Amino acid sequence: MARVQLRNIEKVYGGSVKAVHGINLDIEDGEFMVFVGPSGCAKSTTLRMIAGLEDITGGEVIIGGQRVNDLPPGKRSIAMVFQNYALYPHMKVRGNLAFGLKIAGKSKPEIETAINDVARILEIEPLLDRLPKQLSGGQAQRVALGRALIKKPSVFLFDEPLSNLDAKLRASMRVRITDLHRRLKAEGLSSTVIYVTHDQTEAMTMGDRICVMQAGHIMQVATPKELYNHPANLFVAGFIGSPEMNLIDGHLQGGQFVIGNQRLTLGDEVLSRLASQPADGVLGVRPQHLVLDPNGLKARLTNAEFMGHEVYLHADLEGQKIIAVIGTAEYEQLGRADMIGLRPLAEHMHIFDKSDGSNVSLDRHRLAA
Repeated sequence: MARVQLRNIEKVYGGSVKAVHGINLDIEDGEFMVFVGPSGCAKSTTLRMIAGLEDITGGEVIIGGQRVNDLPPGKRSIAMVFQNYALYPHMKVRGNLAFGLKIAGKSKPEIETAINDVARILEIEPLLDRLPKQLSGGQAQRVALGRALIKKPSVFLFDEPLSNLDAKLRASMRVRITDLHRRLKAEGLSSTVIYVTHDQTEAMTMGDRICVMQAGHIMQVATPKELYNHPANLFVAGFIGSPEMNLIDGHLQGGQFVIGNQRLTLGDEVLSRLASQPADGVLGVRPQHLVLDPNGLKARLTNAEFMGHEVYLHADLEGQKIIAVIGTAEYEQLGRADMIGLRPLAEHMHIFDKSDGSNVSLDRHRLAA
């Protein structure tokens, strides 16, 4: 079993600066969990507490049913892959892979078999007799991954492992890591993964579930699809998605959302989902869910970005900046229009309470099912 449980975990520095605020989270055996959030949100601090590299101020970390607060990292059945790879520069790849097993007292035949197995899985057989300085960034990252894999831990911990790679290599390594995770699960091997990143693309493409963090708090834990379609609050809505969700200030009045001098009738589809109707609200709608409609909200077109198969329209709506994504054919039909009409698709609209940031338009019955 490699279930990881966090119970009221806290981290306080210097007796007064609280970095992690009593978070609770269950990570299931074999799950690929991603911690994502902006710099300083305490995602890496939380990971390091799980690893035993940071002392825990309060709460419990439980791995495989065992409380590990007081256990050193080497006793927690975890393996960690760091941002900077942390390879021993004087050892060849073979030596880097073997080092942990030698410390653990494994026999030479066992070590050699393990090296060959890991090298085959990660396709690094030709690299075994090279020094780290002779490796590319992607090759070095695969060796670092191999050094973790060879230990056969209960839990793999990744701390922003791809941030030093270029965009193309990051994309290929994302696929390689997720494919490795699936292969380990298929072979019945323990493959619980906790992966830290600030890159939402990594989070959305790799995670079974994603834990969105901000300022030491968990903002939402959900599948990528759930986060994207049903953000629990303003922070998640603005953080997940590229281009990001349009968040438009206004207020609710008589079944309408009022934006400056314009009124948007919400309709029964939206009104039926509202848990409350805050006076001061925020309308959330993703750029691709704004459609051109001459009877829609009137906005002044300020810029257009040609992206190939689509165009990003930047516009001013009653003094607020918004983005709409449309097809290139639609854009060509606009001609030189300065003013455009945009209609939010009702089924994709969100209403947030400005006072606490909560999404009051979630389908409560669906979420409870």
